[in-house]
Amino acid sequence: MDRIIVYPGGIPLDTDILATNQNTMIALGYLAQMVLGTNPVVDGLVCTPTVPPSMAVTVSPGSITQLSVVDVTAYGTLPANTTSPLIKMGISLAGGVFSLQPPATPGQTIAYLLEATLQEADVNPLTLPYYNAANPSQPYSGPTNSGQAQATRRVQQVQLQMKAGTPAATGTQIPPGADSGWMALYVVSVGYGQTTIDSTSISVAPTSPALSWKLPFLRPGFGSGVQNFSTSGSFVVPPGVSQVEVELWGGGSGTFASAAGAPSGGGSGGGYARKRIVGLNPGQQITVTVGSGGSAGAVGGAAPAAGGTSSFGSFVSATGGSLNYLATTASPQNGATPPGVGVGGDVNLNGSTGQAASANQGGMGGAGAMGGSQNSGTTGVNGLFPGGGASGAGTGANGSTPYAGASGAGGLVVVRW
Repeated sequence: MDRIIVYPGGIPLDTDILATNQNTMIALGYLAQMVLGTNPVVDGLVCTPTVPPSMAVTVSPGSITQLSVVDVTAYGTLPANTTSPLIKMGISLAGGVFSLQPPATPGQTIAYLLEATLQEADVNPLTLPYYNAANPSQPYSGPTNSGQAQATRRVQQVQLQMKAGTPAATGTQIPPGADSGWMALYVVSVGYGQTTIDSTSISVAPTSPALSWKLPFLRPGFGSGVQNFSTSGSFVVPPGVSQVEVELWGGGSGTFASAAGAPSGGGSGGGYARKRIVGLNPGQQITVTVGSGGSAGAVGGAAPAAGGTSSFGSFVSATGGSLNYLATTASPQNGATPPGVGVGGDVNLNGSTGQAASANQGGMGGAGAMGGSQNSGTTGVNGLFPGGGASGAGTGANGSTPYAGASGAGGLVVVRW
């Protein structure tokens, strides 16, 4: 940041004060650019209903940070500088109030657009005293004793305005576009006969550059937050977060019950994927699907099921372990194959296949990626979490007693930011 140097006994110049103000503005502008970038950013300026409700809305105090230039016009005796880009901030200490009118035709609604811009202006004109070098005892009033008033402050402020759209049949109304150099903040929809405006009438404009996070919510890299999903749900991107790392395991497959003289093979494990996902927006909601473990086969009854696929939105997924198409309830000896796989990740791993049955013993269950395989028992044993395939069922010491199969382990989704 540049600073002015003055000396004892030296005659202070108007440029000393003007340059000090300008240098401070430039330093703050570059600091704002370092933190916020060069795109327009709005903080505050929140549109809400009046209290008590009326046909007006209030806009809270706030600010606009926007790319401009150092000075469009001369700043006192400092020349204009229209070639050097600079981030500037306009501030509204008072906000505003806007009254709205409903359409006059039944069945119609009108959409209003609240827009804002940064306005720089020279204000507060005063007739200033001047020093008369020819006769110091007789001061001048205004420059060259002209009595002319001059602006005494250059302000950077927020200008707000409400634009009315064209009334249209309710549900088809469209808000007007933002004017050149202005930013769309809110849309307020008012229907025929409406007498008050509540929060349901107000929505954030899709292109609003409202500040989505602040420094207290900024997290210093991965590991500061983690959310595990063992059942399906939704992930909401936290404030200050634009990228996450996701790990997924698909569900393991279930196993057939054994049949007389025919033990059943083991189930296959679910796949695994890991992916770094960027370009997210705070508040964005992403569907998380956790693959279920495949169900167990029953003696003399239903066949088992394959494991389910786990996914994180459309970004990345891991499929579940499958059933062997050659295995049947009457001939369940074959182990499950193929296993699940990772899809779309930076790292994609397969689960392992289930072991085929042998003698009177059921086959071992395949492991989910980076998991353990399940040892077999007389009755099938459920797969190991996450994503493990179940082990097959044996036929007992006599080789002719059927036993129930088992369920695969469910999948898992882990999100870190």
